[in-house]
Amino acid sequence: MSDQIDTRGKNRSRQPQSKEFKKFIGENWGPRPTDGYERSSAAPYALRRRVKLGEKFKGVRLVVPAGALVVRNNDCDYRFRPHSAFSHLTGLGTDLIPDAVLVLNPVREGETGEGEGTHTATVFFRPRASRASEEFYADSRYGELWVGVRPSLEEFERMCGIPCAHLETLPDLLAKDAGQVQIAMISTSDSQAASVVNQVREQAGIDPDVAKDLDNLLEEATSELRLTKDDWEIEEMRKAVAATKEGFEEAIRSFPRAVKHFRGERVVEGAFGARAREVGNGLGYDTIAASGEHAATLHWINNDGVVREGDLILIDAGVELDSLYTADITRTLPINGHFNEVQRRVYQAVLDAADAAFDQANQPGCIFSDVHSAAMRVIAQRLDEWGLLPVSWEESLQEDGQYHRRWMVHGTSHHLGIDVHDCAQARREMYNGARLEPGMIFTIEPGLYFRKDDLAVPPEYRGISVRIEDDILVGPGGKCERISQNIPRTVADVEAWIARVQAE
Repeated sequence: MSDQIDTRGKNRSRQPQSKEFKKFIGENWGPRPTDGYERSSAAPYALRRRVKLGEKFKGVRLVVPAGALVVRNNDCDYRFRPHSAFSHLTGLGTDLIPDAVLVLNPVREGETGEGEGTHTATVFFRPRASRASEEFYADSRYGELWVGVRPSLEEFERMCGIPCAHLETLPDLLAKDAGQVQIAMISTSDSQAASVVNQVREQAGIDPDVAKDLDNLLEEATSELRLTKDDWEIEEMRKAVAATKEGFEEAIRSFPRAVKHFRGERVVEGAFGARAREVGNGLGYDTIAASGEHAATLHWINNDGVVREGDLILIDAGVELDSLYTADITRTLPINGHFNEVQRRVYQAVLDAADAAFDQANQPGCIFSDVHSAAMRVIAQRLDEWGLLPVSWEESLQEDGQYHRRWMVHGTSHHLGIDVHDCAQARREMYNGARLEPGMIFTIEPGLYFRKDDLAVPPEYRGISVRIEDDILVGPGGKCERISQNIPRTVADVEAWIARVQAE
């Protein structure tokens, strides 16, 4: 965990090594700016989350790494994004803290944890180096002249409200009472931190299978901790949806240019992406901008196709805020601003399925999986009305039928928040089998996908695909709200929206 000078690309450039240069470059610098390190508004909420997590792991040291920089190619790293559990438990987002590690240390008998909880928290990270150090000018991965100023220990502590220590002291902390205190860690985000913890475990004679089980329990618990959102998270999700609407409107404005471009889908993708970077941290996930037959490929992210007048374009996109909370919205839009008769028929079927799922979510005691079942009922009925099913819709809905799933193979809903597929490590009984509870945020996203080469449907349907996705909040008393309601979704509203935006 020690600081090391980055030597990647060593054959491309050489740094001056003379003592005179090192002395010269380290002198005559003014004070660094002191602003930009204000206390995060999420800090008190993050404290409550840590206390809640600690209750499940009394007497266990919890290690939650932010994650490490990942090489994209040669000496270029991907843009850093901290692990979601780390951000959720510290209240920090964006890209300030590669290699940082949050440790929740169990309190000893007679001591009191933070917030009167069972643990005390410390963040270990790599603070900025002195300007007299070689790292300052020579390290292209961490050096201040290369990637900007890192916060000091005091500044970082001010931001998150958690005591901070230098990353190089982490191994000693972990080792000092190894064997007396169990250690659970999220091991998937930082191989170097995992190596340090595993070495400590090995030296203490801890059974690796027992350790792995404990790690899995921690990952599961941090995922389940996000199943219900607090007030701060809900407000962030509202902001993310509002920013995503702005991105969709930029995409709509790009349609005329997209039609003329040999990679029109990328014109649309780029328009949304530019807005996402302007108002947030970026994209919550790779944008799907799938025009025409490409929309039948559920995760079409190549976005290298043409955009034709008369086609529909399926845009599945979300802005991730600096807090890392993301929206997840899909709209299927007519490029020329108007649905034709068959497009409208398919679109309305999907919209009816989405509305039925929303109505089901508002039923008292609704189970998460019931939302999917309600949407599938409508999808099966419409396909039966159109004569596309080999059996009745009632038979198709039976477990040994499911013929309608040929045209919608994915699920209807997933939890949403700091991850686009949030809470993914939660137990099934806490996810699909759980009742909807106030504070839950999830998607409703039915679809119908008729591939161009699908001979099981009449020619007029081939190449038409529609998905409509909204973000749903379960409010007090179980009353659900479409927090994406202001993003037009009916046939008439979508056509009017396109006309208005393109006229601006």
